[in-house]
Amino acid sequence: MKIAIASEGNSVGSLVSSIGGRAPYYLFFENGVLINSIKNPFLSGGGAGFSVASLLADETVDLVICQEFGEKMIGALEEKNIQWETVDNMTAEEALKKTGKIS
Repeated sequence: MKIAIASEGNSVGSLVSSIGGRAPYYLFFENGVLINSIKNPFLSGGGAGFSVASLLADETVDLVICQEFGEKMIGALEEKNIQWETVDNMTAEEALKKTGKIS
């Protein structure tokens, strides 16, 4: 399973972002291992949630984690068959552990 985490920074110790479409970074994990991090290219301008959902679909993400998603982003994720999950204030590593995908 490929998991993306909306993050305030580009490391596993970074806090999970409170904003989905405008998160500063996205961290990509496969089998519990960080395989890539990207700076969100959709930080400004309209339609960030839809654009990020498309980016995540292009990256073949199965699940995306954030503190909070907007309604439009949720709709775009569901349209692209990407699962989503919210977590409380925690690091990306803690959020990944919470999903049960790593120990």
